[in-house]
Amino acid sequence: MDYNLFANTIRGLSIDGVQAANSGHPGMPMGMADLAAVLWGGYLKHNPDNPDWPDRDRFVLSAGHGSMLIYSLLHLSGYDLPIEELQNFRQWNSRTPGHPENHITTGVETTTGPLGQGCGNAVGMAIAEEMLASRFNSDTKIVDHHTYVIASDGEMMEGASHEVFALAGHLKLSKLVVFYDDNNITIEGATDLAYSDDVRKRFEGYHWNVIEIDGHNHAEIEQAIEAAQAESERPTIVITHTDIGKGSPNKQGTAASHGAPLGEEEVSLTKERLGLPADQKFYVPDELKSQLTERKNELVAMETEWQKIFRDWGEANPDLAAQWELYLRPDLPANLEQALPDFAAGESLASRKSSGAIIQELAKALPNLVGGSADLAPSNNSYIKEGGDIAAGSFAGRNFHFGVRELGMAAIMSGISLHGGFRVFGATFAVFSDFTRPAMRLASIMRRPVIYIYTHDSIFVGEDGPTHQPIEHLAAMRCIPNLTVIRPAEASETALAWLTALKNSDGPTALMLTRQGLETFDRNECAPAEGVAKGAYTLWQGGEGLPEIILIGSGSETALALAAARTLADEGVNARVVSMPSWELFEKQTDEYRQDVLPRECKCRLSVEAGCTMGWSRYVGDEGVSIGIDHFGASAPYSKLAQEFGFTVDNVLEHARKLLG
Repeated sequence: MDYNLFANTIRGLSIDGVQAANSGHPGMPMGMADLAAVLWGGYLKHNPDNPDWPDRDRFVLSAGHGSMLIYSLLHLSGYDLPIEELQNFRQWNSRTPGHPENHITTGVETTTGPLGQGCGNAVGMAIAEEMLASRFNSDTKIVDHHTYVIASDGEMMEGASHEVFALAGHLKLSKLVVFYDDNNITIEGATDLAYSDDVRKRFEGYHWNVIEIDGHNHAEIEQAIEAAQAESERPTIVITHTDIGKGSPNKQGTAASHGAPLGEEEVSLTKERLGLPADQKFYVPDELKSQLTERKNELVAMETEWQKIFRDWGEANPDLAAQWELYLRPDLPANLEQALPDFAAGESLASRKSSGAIIQELAKALPNLVGGSADLAPSNNSYIKEGGDIAAGSFAGRNFHFGVRELGMAAIMSGISLHGGFRVFGATFAVFSDFTRPAMRLASIMRRPVIYIYTHDSIFVGEDGPTHQPIEHLAAMRCIPNLTVIRPAEASETALAWLTALKNSDGPTALMLTRQGLETFDRNECAPAEGVAKGAYTLWQGGEGLPEIILIGSGSETALALAAARTLADEGVNARVVSMPSWELFEKQTDEYRQDVLPRECKCRLSVEAGCTMGWSRYVGDEGVSIGIDHFGASAPYSKLAQEFGFTVDNVLEHARKLLG
């Protein structure tokens, strides 16, 4: 492979794409083209004809602003990304969006752009590789691949990278290789404006293998990759010293090449310097096409050989092969609901505790269900008993210890899901969803079926006070498209919430669970909890036909609505209680169903939820009332907070009677 020709062709395609769009970041692809050419041209294990090959190496462009780099690589390597897509970079309906998106472009492993998130995804992928290897590699290594990352100076500044790379070093993820594009330039100028970290010392402190090279020296790049592949005890970071905008006569090494097109004149001058025809756009030399075809044939043969080994392994290990199919297939086992525990009517149980009991039973039915907590497992009730711990050199367990790293946890969860093989959950307090939000948002963009467990979901955290009492967090999560938020009212609803979350294959789910005890509803008097799957359902009604008033409850406050409605019924009022654990699920139902639950003819409506009231007008209308809390809480026992802030049956009744006139 002529790496120089490969690299310069990448540079030409990248600057042409950015120039055609009049938008983008040419500097990073130009600077990292040499590294990318060597990695993809001689070392990366993948098959463009089968992008989903389970044992492929994973390549993560965490520095997603340099997206023309990966688009050029995918096109040149033979993926289904024709040159017309590169010519339509950043345009409507193209498969080459401004930042890489895995559900749009075949061959893109994860959606990146917000710096540091791809680093976390990559750590998750490397963890998943280790976990699958520990489960399925017998005498034969059917799982044996690396995760390669390109990260920028910006990644090294972002807090996310600190969280995930520290954990990667602790876990000794030796199949993880990070190429740090150390070009000393950010958008505002030289990095020394705000950044003077000693990255070598930092990663040595994380217990990483640290290699430092000239990122334009192909021999040094080869030696670094081979050394990283040979490392068996530590993850590797290759500090790759590069010139941003490599090849540009007037903009190389400057911030001018970072986030803007080079300009037509500079593009021509750059092509002349690179030995490319200045009068041709999106040029790929025939000589390189021939070399890349040979490389592709080698890669196809590599997977063909793996498939033979895999078949032989399956015949020799039929039980393991059956487990492999269970782990890798996207659908759930039939009748999974039979694994859910039953809860006695009248039993008082915090939904975090009922969730813990549910997890134990689901873990028996789903061997690839794994999860962990950001150092809060005893409070979150998220530990899989008898599941074992995941630790350095021991990846057969099912419980992660993420440490106090909420953002890192959420990014790693997405990486595990992207890799394939596991259904993963992660737990913390609801107030710390502020930390997980960037990764949660990207999981929603990618529609990853991960599950977030958020316990201590309201002011009823109590004595910890307003710093730990979520107020705006439910509303903030409900704003994220594709994220399903479920706040169950008691144990039976919690069980159905878990089942619904596992069945959600189109995005992440957030389960909002209580610290305080909740009385389990008597389902002989109330409707079945299966209505959770529809987001809202008529839980109870004190009469027939059109109700006079509808009381809508969410989570722990549903019990208040139910108690108030029963009192109203004793007073002769036809009151209906609607349990609404999930706005998102309810909005997906037919108009007929939604009208059946919340008939428009009934204008007298009241909602009650221990969170900010923003958004509830959608369901109570202009004439209704929302009981909530639009200010911070206080430090006191939760029963005192309920009394002081109006989360009592008496207060619900007072507002209901006013509405009724």
